[in-house]
Amino acid sequence: MQKPKNRLFRYAKSDKIFVHLAYLKFYYMEQLYTENKIIIGREEEKLDLEKLLKSNQSELLVMYGRRRIGKTYLVRNYFKDNMCYELSGTRGAVAAKQLLNFTTELKKFTTKKKIEIPEHWQGAFILLQNYIDSIKSLKKKVIFFDELPWLDGMHSGFLGAFDYFWNNWCTKRTDLVVVLCGSAASWMIDKIIGDKGGLHNRITKQLKLEPFTLLETETFLRNKNVKLERYQIVQLYMTMGGVPLYLNAVDASKSATQNIENICFKKNGLLYSEFDNLYASLYKNPDVYIEIIKALATKQSGMLRTEIAQKAKVSSGGYLTKILIELEESNFITSSLPNNKLVKYKIYRIVDEYSIFYLKFIEKLKFSKVGTWASLQTSQSYISWCGFAFEGICLKHVEAIKLKLGISAIYTEQSVWYSKKDKAQIDLVLQRADKCINICEIKFATIPYELTAKYAAALQQKIMAYRAATKTNYTIFLTLITTFGVKENMHKINNVDQVIVVDDLFKA
Repeated sequence: MQKPKNRLFRYAKSDKIFVHLAYLKFYYMEQLYTENKIIIGREEEKLDLEKLLKSNQSELLVMYGRRRIGKTYLVRNYFKDNMCYELSGTRGAVAAKQLLNFTTELKKFTTKKKIEIPEHWQGAFILLQNYIDSIKSLKKKVIFFDELPWLDGMHSGFLGAFDYFWNNWCTKRTDLVVVLCGSAASWMIDKIIGDKGGLHNRITKQLKLEPFTLLETETFLRNKNVKLERYQIVQLYMTMGGVPLYLNAVDASKSATQNIENICFKKNGLLYSEFDNLYASLYKNPDVYIEIIKALATKQSGMLRTEIAQKAKVSSGGYLTKILIELEESNFITSSLPNNKLVKYKIYRIVDEYSIFYLKFIEKLKFSKVGTWASLQTSQSYISWCGFAFEGICLKHVEAIKLKLGISAIYTEQSVWYSKKDKAQIDLVLQRADKCINICEIKFATIPYELTAKYAAALQQKIMAYRAATKTNYTIFLTLITTFGVKENMHKINNVDQVIVVDDLFKA
């Protein structure tokens, strides 16, 4: 494994950027992760990348997704036999230093070691053209620009030069795949995908890389020889989500509880100080974004836009709209419409497992004694978090739920439902084209869930309130989603139509 290049630290000093231990920690973790050449999951994405390699024209791929999600890993490892040039932007570096990086990386790929540092990006792309022209291979040649928003700093001229490079040189060839990659989703969408200038309609493929599903997470951990049962895998997922780099820190010799303690609560743990670094690496004014995340974390059922503005002390205008879009594109939050479909009632929820866990526990318990996490697992705070986190996982695995219900081929609209009048909320409503509705109640439990007479009556009250409010004449099925199933008794037999357990969430 290579050590960090010295220039990183030289630039950090000259640009007054504070490079701390958290950066080093993630740098080395990324190197270890990248050295593993097996690509877990990403089946649809791999098919798309293969099509680019086999096409008879030059291709421009734009890939985005939140930090640590595995974009660089996927590109490097899938295209490793075709990679001709790679450059990653350096956060905060001015154009002259980015151009020095460009030249340094070019020297690694070409036999020509004496290359003058270009004064501008137009000159850099001419050097790149000359180098690619010198390659005699007939196979597709991949050019990879990573962390693109950092390359295109203020007045850098990068995008303008790239526009010319692509339209006036790349498109005249048939053997190139140019990859533009970035973690700042809104920047990638605004500046590249939504560009109205030279790159308009020039992108041949765009990919948004999502977190791993539970099934992909299990496969990833099994590849690391982690033999935890699915319940413990769910515990890890509730803590750090399906983020490959986070999951890579899991120790195969330890339980989920021990891993969470080491990764999240020890000072040298990977996720101990990740929260502020994560948002700072994505947004120019991270404090505003963090305030909105913190506001959403206070209400598990989600918030209306007006509530967010009031709680986070942000004006409810275009600026808030922009932030909410950016957070949603980066998979930190999600939005959904209740059954009445009025946009003003759109509900925003925080769905990033790590952010929820950090604000709920890590931030408050950073200086606690060793073993704190294990001792918390009988507390009401822990029980409440489990319910919320498990519900979030279920909402991310609706396709697996539909598969278990046998309705994958039926068009279905997914929503939540709440009624202020009845003080009732339904976790998940699946309204189907076959004139049926699955009302899904989600319950986290450490043993088979026991349905009591009181709770059964409450569920029937919810269904009655829902039917009255929506005036639906569809057939309603009550579906209970829980970790270990439902204990057989008369209340279960008389009220529950389908039961979904943890294992079912690993099916898709």
